[in-house]
Amino acid sequence: MHKTNKIKTIGLTIAAATAFTMASAPAANAVEQRLGGVVGCDASGKKQEAGAVIGGLLGAVAGSNLAKNDRGTGTAIGAVVGAGAGSYVGCSMQKKQASNDVGGSYKTSNGIKISHNVDSAPMTKITGKYVARSTLNLRASASTRGQRVGSVVAGETFQALGRTSDGQWILVGQNGVGVGYVSSAYVYRA
Repeated sequence: MHKTNKIKTIGLTIAAATAFTMASAPAANAVEQRLGGVVGCDASGKKQEAGAVIGGLLGAVAGSNLAKNDRGTGTAIGAVVGAGAGSYVGCSMQKKQASNDVGGSYKTSNGIKISHNVDSAPMTKITGKYVARSTLNLRASASTRGQRVGSVVAGETFQALGRTSDGQWILVGQNGVGVGYVSSAYVYRA
């Protein structure tokens, strides 16, 4: 009977710690900048969430084993610390992957970071989120003749970094680096 209660306590503590970490992640961009990816991550992906779950599990087990007199408290503290550490590691992995996805290096044009495989064009720096009205080709240059380097799916929200001087193309950003251009006629501000 005692072992069953202990297992239930560990399970509930892990679930609570993981739920807290996951629930606070999306709304914590300002906090994330101070905490470096513990409760929110500015890079896309699911590694942060997986890291929080795995870290919470390992932390709970370690906390339970290290606590001599009060295993419930040890489990709870271990789960929270483990979830935070796992979240941080997962976010770091997401950021590294995002950097690799844009070629690992970039150039700067008009104060805007642009992936090395994307052409620079005269543009005005803009910020904010935009939404694609339809599925769009992501181009390496601000032209329909530019090499296709990907796509933006209809309804997808994306980061905008710049607008060409003629206003016809938007530079799509990924983690602050321009990864290609989409036609401005098929997007709207989120």
